[in-house]
Amino acid sequence: MTDRLAPGDPAPDFTLPTDTGDTLSLADLRGRRVILYAYPAAMTPGCTKQACDFRDSLASLQAAGYEVVGISPDKPEKLAKFRERDAITFPLVSDTDKSVLTAYGAYGEKQLYGKTVTGVIRSTFVIDPDGKIERALYNVKATGHVAKLRRDLGLD
Repeated sequence: MTDRLAPGDPAPDFTLPTDTGDTLSLADLRGRRVILYAYPAAMTPGCTKQACDFRDSLASLQAAGYEVVGISPDKPEKLAKFRERDAITFPLVSDTDKSVLTAYGAYGEKQLYGKTVTGVIRSTFVIDPDGKIERALYNVKATGHVAKLRRDLGLD
């Protein structure tokens, strides 16, 4: 069983390559609220739906003080294609060795079509300006998740 984060836990720091070829560190976002969402694979139907929902809500999330970052085990080159294909307007970070996903409890055993498999557990983390976990949501659905998150954050 993968250890899961809970509200009040320190968010594991990271510095990872992005879809643009730069690197992004969680420490660079201190002082801002961050929505870090983990998804299994770029350019798959569910992950595309979720990314586009975040993209379409980005202006209002940013207006409310949130930055959005997507994390997956995809290589930066695939993330760049995803960004270009779907006009993703927030950073996508690459965790090819899955160490950050594991630190967040977002990589491990999960149920997929009735079978137990090891992979990315679709999850969302709201991180406060001091770098602490405000919300840790595991096994979220790709469709409708952003709308539910917006309601839970009091934005809708």
